[in-house]
Amino acid sequence: MFGITDLTTFIIGTILIVILPGPNSLYVMSVASRYGIKVGYLGAFGVYTGDLILILLTALGAASLLHAFPWLFLLLKIVGALYLSYLGIKLFKAAYQTWNAVQTPEQLDTKQLSLSELKPFKTALTISILNPKAILFYLSFFVQFVNPAYPYPAITFTALAIVLQIISMSYLTILIFSGAKLATYFSHRYKFTACCVAAVGLLFCGFGLKLATSTM
Repeated sequence: MFGITDLTTFIIGTILIVILPGPNSLYVMSVASRYGIKVGYLGAFGVYTGDLILILLTALGAASLLHAFPWLFLLLKIVGALYLSYLGIKLFKAAYQTWNAVQTPEQLDTKQLSLSELKPFKTALTISILNPKAILFYLSFFVQFVNPAYPYPAITFTALAIVLQIISMSYLTILIFSGAKLATYFSHRYKFTACCVAAVGLLFCGFGLKLATSTM
């Protein structure tokens, strides 16, 4: 169907890959747990948009370009690693502020200000597209399920991308509502919340280090 060689295997493989912890899903769940469902979905739409851009870039040959010019892969890798580390440091700062938080009107105003500065869509989009290995992944994974004899490979690629996005949307929706449930629990437990935010910051720094040391 649509030139897909094994749709069932593709769906199973995609589910397993999507549910692996990564900066995209971790960011969406963290903002949902701190700011609620609406902000969680803003982050999720940033991830969806980033994935679509990467899929389009892959279809246009960006993966071949990265292979042909290793310095470009290195540059994108360093920029992505620095950005993830920057987010991790910002989370450490937020954890410190939360640890010393007092529930006052001034504190609530500060929270709203930080929400206006958060820009969840833009941040999630940047996290998603500053990952050159994602482009290489899309090419290496998708190509396994494309029937070379099918006369319209663009349709096959589009169908695979739609399946991937549906699975990604479903998983992020689960994370968003799970995070929103946690928000109620965290609302009056500042010390515990600070520890969790610091842990997420540490993971982001770890993702940055992993990306910086990765190879093609």
